[in-house]
Amino acid sequence: MTSRAPRSYPYAPDPRDLPLLPGEAWGGLILTRLVVAAGLWLVLGSAAAAVLALSGVWQPWVALPTLLVLGAVAVWASAWVRSQPLPVWSAVAMLVVAVGAAVWAGSTHSEQVLPRRDSGSYLQSAIELASGHARPIEVPPDSVGGSGVLAIQGITLRSPAFYAVGTPQHPEIQPQFPIGTSAWYSVAWWLGGAGATFWAPAVLFGLTVLGVGLLGCLLAGPRWGPLAAMATGLVFPLVHVARSTYSEPVSLPVLVAGIIAITMAARGARVVDVAAARGAAVVAGVLMGGAVLIRVDALREVVLLVPVVVLAVLQRQVHARALALSTAISTVLAFGLTGLTSGQYLGSIAGSLLPLVALGVAVCVAGAVLLAGARRGWTMPLLVQAWLPRALVALVVAGGALLASHPLWQTVHQSAADPGSRVVAALQAMQGLPVDGGRTYAEHSVQWMSWWVGPVSLVIALVAIAVLAHRAATWWIEGLELPAWMGAAVVGVGSTLLTLYRPGITPDHPWADRRLVIALPTVVLLVVASAAVLSRWSTRRLPYAAMLLLSFGCAASLVVPAALASLPHAGERVELGELDAVDQVCSQFRPGDVALMADSRAVNEWPQVLRGYCGVPALSTTAALRDDPSAFNAAITQVGQAVRARGGRLVLVAADSTTSLTRVGLRSAVVGVDVHVREDARLLEQRPDHLVDLPVTVWLGPTS
Repeated sequence: MTSRAPRSYPYAPDPRDLPLLPGEAWGGLILTRLVVAAGLWLVLGSAAAAVLALSGVWQPWVALPTLLVLGAVAVWASAWVRSQPLPVWSAVAMLVVAVGAAVWAGSTHSEQVLPRRDSGSYLQSAIELASGHARPIEVPPDSVGGSGVLAIQGITLRSPAFYAVGTPQHPEIQPQFPIGTSAWYSVAWWLGGAGATFWAPAVLFGLTVLGVGLLGCLLAGPRWGPLAAMATGLVFPLVHVARSTYSEPVSLPVLVAGIIAITMAARGARVVDVAAARGAAVVAGVLMGGAVLIRVDALREVVLLVPVVVLAVLQRQVHARALALSTAISTVLAFGLTGLTSGQYLGSIAGSLLPLVALGVAVCVAGAVLLAGARRGWTMPLLVQAWLPRALVALVVAGGALLASHPLWQTVHQSAADPGSRVVAALQAMQGLPVDGGRTYAEHSVQWMSWWVGPVSLVIALVAIAVLAHRAATWWIEGLELPAWMGAAVVGVGSTLLTLYRPGITPDHPWADRRLVIALPTVVLLVVASAAVLSRWSTRRLPYAAMLLLSFGCAASLVVPAALASLPHAGERVELGELDAVDQVCSQFRPGDVALMADSRAVNEWPQVLRGYCGVPALSTTAALRDDPSAFNAAITQVGQAVRARGGRLVLVAADSTTSLTRVGLRSAVVGVDVHVREDARLLEQRPDHLVDLPVTVWLGPTS
C-alpha cells in the first residue's frame, strides 16, 4: 500500500496557483476571518435573540451591547479556522466583486412590505420584534375591545405567517419562522428604519459571494476564486432573494462559512495539526447546527454532515469527534430554541420535516453500523473494492439522467387539499394551462436550474461529480486519507440532489427558484473546478491557444448563460412604491381605532401590517364567518359595540372590493390607497423575464 497523501485540489495544482510571497498570506487571512466571523456572529446573535425575546427584553439597550460582545467572540473564534494564502490580486478581485454584487442588489432592492410571500412576512416579523421586544407577541385584550371580542366565533388575531396562541383573556401572536432572520432584520430596523432593512439582505449577499469565492480558491486554486465569486453574483435566483428580506441572505453566509471551516479542519487533520483541525471543526459544527435558528431546512445539511463525520472517524482523523460533538450540541440547542420561539410553525410543517428526520435516522443508523463493523475488523470484499469506483460513476450518471428525464416518466402531485393546490390552480387558469392544482412541477427542477446557468454547465457539473466520486472511492480503497474537499462535496452535492428531487415549494417563478440557492453555488464551484482542471491538464499537453479555448470555454458555459438570464432583471424593482402605499393607509387611522379585515385579501395581507407597522390594533375574520352573511353582520355588530364601549372606533378594511362593506350597511367607504406596483410574473412553465402589474387598493369603512 502506498503512503502518498491525496492533494488538496481535486487535481494537481499548477505551480502558478501557489502563492510564493510571504505578504500574500494576509489576503487569505483577512477574507477568511471576515467570512467566518460574520457567519459565527449571525448564529450567535440568533441564539441571543431567541433567549432575549423569550425573556421579553430584545430591546436596543440590551440587544446591541450583547451583539457587540458576541461579535468580538466571533472574531476571536474565527482565528481557529486557518486560512489559505492568496495572491493580492485574487483577494482584491474577490472583494471588489462581492462589494459590486452587494451594491447591485441593494440599489435594486424590492419593497415587499405586505406579507404576500415570505419576504413580507419576515419584514413584518422583524418590525414586530423591533417594537414589541418579545416572542410570542402579547396583545392586550382591551386594545381590540376586550377578551369577549376574541371569544366571538370567527373573530381572530390569526393571519398568514402569524399564529394566534394563548387564550381570549391572555392572547398572543407567534410569528411563523425561526427567529434568527427576523432578529437581524430588526437590528437593521433599529439602526436605519426601512431603508437599512431593505439593504441588509444585499450586504449579506456580498458576504455570500465573497465566501463562495474563497471556497473556489480552496477547492480549485487561488486564481479561480474571482471567477467563482463573479458567477455567483450573476446568478439571478441568488440576486432575487438578495433584493428582499428573505431568510436565505442570512443563512447562506453561515453555510458557506461552515463549509470553509469543514474544509480547513480536514486540511489540518491531513497535516496532523491537531489544534487547527479541532478548532476549525468546532467552529464548523457551531455554524452548521446553529443555522437551524435561521432556516429550519438547515437540518438537511446537518444530516448530510453525518457521512462526512463517519468517514473521518473511520480514518481516525483528529477532528472527527470535535466536529460530531459541536454539530450535535449546536443542532439540539438551535432546534430547542426554535421550538420555543416558533413551535406552531414546526407543528405546521411536521409533514415536511418527517422525511428529513427519517433520512437523518437512517444515515445515523448506517453510520453506527459501519463504525461497529470497523471495530470488529470488517473489510470490504475484493469484488466490491474492484467495482466501487466505477459503480459510483455509473450511479452518478444514472441519477443525473433520471433527474433530467423526470418530466418524461412522471408528473409529480401533492394533495389537492393542500392550500398551495388552490394557488397553483388559479395560476394555471390565468396562464392558459390545464388546471390541475395538485401538480408540484417538481419533475422540472433540473430545467429550472438550466434556466439560470445553462444546460452545458449542468452537464459539466455532473461529469465533475462523477470524477470526484471515482477519485474518492479510489483513495478510500487504497487506504489513503480522504481529500479536504470531501466535506464540501458531500454537503453541497447531497443538498443539491435532495432539492432537485423534492423542491417542496409553490412552483411559480422566480419564487420557486429560491429553493436553488444552495444548488446553484454548488454548480458554480463544480464548473469552476472543472475549468481549473482543464487549464492544468491542457497546459501540459496542448498548445497555449487550445488551453485558453478549453478553460475559457468551460467558464463561459456558466458565466454567459447566467449573465443573459439575469440581464432582463438587471434593474427591476419588485413592488416598488408599496411602502408609500402602506404609509397612506396608516395615515387614515386615528388613536383608538380598531381595524377588522372584512374580505379575503385584506385578511391575507393587512392584519400584521396594521398591527405592527402602523400600530393599529387589528382583527381578522375566518372564511367560514365571511361566507355566512347573517353571522358576519352579527359579529361586526358585537365587535363594534365592544370597541365603542371602550371609547374606540371599529374600522372595516377591504382589499378585494367594497362588497363586504356594503353588505353590513356601510353606504360609503374611504379609499385608503389605490396604486399599482410591479410584482414577479409568477410563471409555472417558463423562465420569468419581466414584472407584471399588481393593484394595491384598500377601502376603509368606519362604523358608527
